[in-house]
Amino acid sequence: MESLLQQIDGYKAEMAAFTALNAEEVELFRIKWLGTKGLVKQIMGEIKQVPNEQKKAFGQLLNEFKLFAEAKLDALQGDNMAAKVQAPSSHSKDDLSLPGDSVSVGSRHPLSLVKNEMVAIFKRLGFAVAEGPEIEDDWHNFGAMNLPEDHPARDMQDTFYIKKPIDGNGPTWLLRTHTSSVQARVMETQKPPIRVICPGKVYRNETISARAHCFFHQVEGLYIDENVSFADLKQTLYFFVQEMFGKNVKVRFRPSYFPFTEPSAEMDISCLICAGKGCNICKHTGWVEILGSGMVHPKVLENFGIDANKYTGFAFGMGVERITQLKYQVNDLRLYSQNDIRFLKQFTGVV
Repeated sequence: MESLLQQIDGYKAEMAAFTALNAEEVELFRIKWLGTKGLVKQIMGEIKQVPNEQKKAFGQLLNEFKLFAEAKLDALQGDNMAAKVQAPSSHSKDDLSLPGDSVSVGSRHPLSLVKNEMVAIFKRLGFAVAEGPEIEDDWHNFGAMNLPEDHPARDMQDTFYIKKPIDGNGPTWLLRTHTSSVQARVMETQKPPIRVICPGKVYRNETISARAHCFFHQVEGLYIDENVSFADLKQTLYFFVQEMFGKNVKVRFRPSYFPFTEPSAEMDISCLICAGKGCNICKHTGWVEILGSGMVHPKVLENFGIDANKYTGFAFGMGVERITQLKYQVNDLRLYSQNDIRFLKQFTGVV
């Protein structure tokens, strides 16, 4: 019994004096004292040699000895971790005294900037903002806009269809090809006078290139009331162009065809890139088409129970990407959706 106590005191003194320079030496300490075949386990096994009347007292001493060894191991491990933090490896290439990398501050996307400006201009003319679902049924996207199933104008737009009923029963679901579907939903729920603009994302099955994309953004407008004329449409669009591009921009209208308007026209403005002299953007004509427009077809009004003999209206639609291209001289539509920070940083600070 006396010899075991002396042996334990010697072991404690040895552990107390031990220091470790690295993690390997800490592991050696653990194996020697607290491992499966370590000295602490060996000493614990000596309790069987102690007389029964002394086992309780000796058991307490052995337990204190084990706790002493565990506390020493915890201290060594803590010292080793602190040393790693305070003194990084000489092989490290990082200088922890240098300031950290700056965090880039985001800004509004150029399409958002231009869309918000377009919306603000039309709001000054009394237009309210209307929104609708991007997943639409065939009726609101095509049928209500005077495009029956066999109408050749459906070929003008390559559509992403989501669901077509096999037996012909039930609606056909698709990704909307224009925000005219929002106009349809407005006419379905409101009575004239109606004056709304419909900004939103639309989808068409087109090959992605510098001039085309499978999704883009539109702002469409609708005004229905008594005695609305084509002159009202022209003055509305003249005001928009001058507010968006400046007073010196020239405007022209060309006859066109859209199934939901009659008469219909496309509107061009003088090219802002070359000031009307001719370049690749305007195909050397000096003009760039920015929107389609026209007087709302009487059939469209009748589809929603609006008296075409009493009410008339005009509608127009334009691509936000095209307006942004002209305003900021962006030459590739793909830049808008590539999340290239070099491109997006150019618009930091633009309000």
